[in-house]
Amino acid sequence: MKYNILLVEDQEQISNVVAKYLMNEGYDYIIAKDGFEALDFFNRNKFHLVLLDIMMPGISGFEVLKEIRKISDIPVIMVTAKEEEVDRLKGFEIGADDYVVKPFSPRELMKRIKVFLKRIYHDSDEIIYKYKNLDLYANSMKLFKDEQEIPITTAEYRLLETLFKNKGQILTREQLITLSYGDDYEGYDRNIDSYIKRIRQKIEGDPKNPKLLKTKYGAGYIFGGEEQ
Repeated sequence: MKYNILLVEDQEQISNVVAKYLMNEGYDYIIAKDGFEALDFFNRNKFHLVLLDIMMPGISGFEVLKEIRKISDIPVIMVTAKEEEVDRLKGFEIGADDYVVKPFSPRELMKRIKVFLKRIYHDSDEIIYKYKNLDLYANSMKLFKDEQEIPITTAEYRLLETLFKNKGQILTREQLITLSYGDDYEGYDRNIDSYIKRIRQKIEGDPKNPKLLKTKYGAGYIFGGEEQ
């Protein structure tokens, strides 16, 4: 399995070293130089793990983590130059999975990454949801249509997983939000309509005349289960 990692680090010297180790381990990666760029990349790409620096220009790593946790439980390793216990506790309270303190050993960091990826995305434990010509891989967060991979973001994956798990059931926007992103979701419920539109463009033969993911006006959305 090819893993994709989001590396959020504003110090080029550090990001270059970590990127070199990631490449040597066979991982794909994207480097974000600040918090705003990190969120932009996260919403437009599919990642399996995030390496997140705390002290950055723009918005801090803590703020980035808060936004990520609204829509994803992806493993996040915080990277910090601070050693105060209060900073580590704050990160764990927000949803960090692990911490490394600068200066750190890149080799040790690679071992930690490998542990998380093996534990969460182990190929032998892969769960595959199927419907017609679509296959959704749960652990690796991949979507295939006619055996061809279709790029999806983390937010799109979580919504698709809910739809596959509730195939044939009409779900309201509120239900889709709760089931996909949790009770702490702070976005607008109309955001679901935008996610649905993007998903239709990827799975439907004719997105304007959907056959797989339909709208039930006044009720919500239904994925599969009906032939009309």
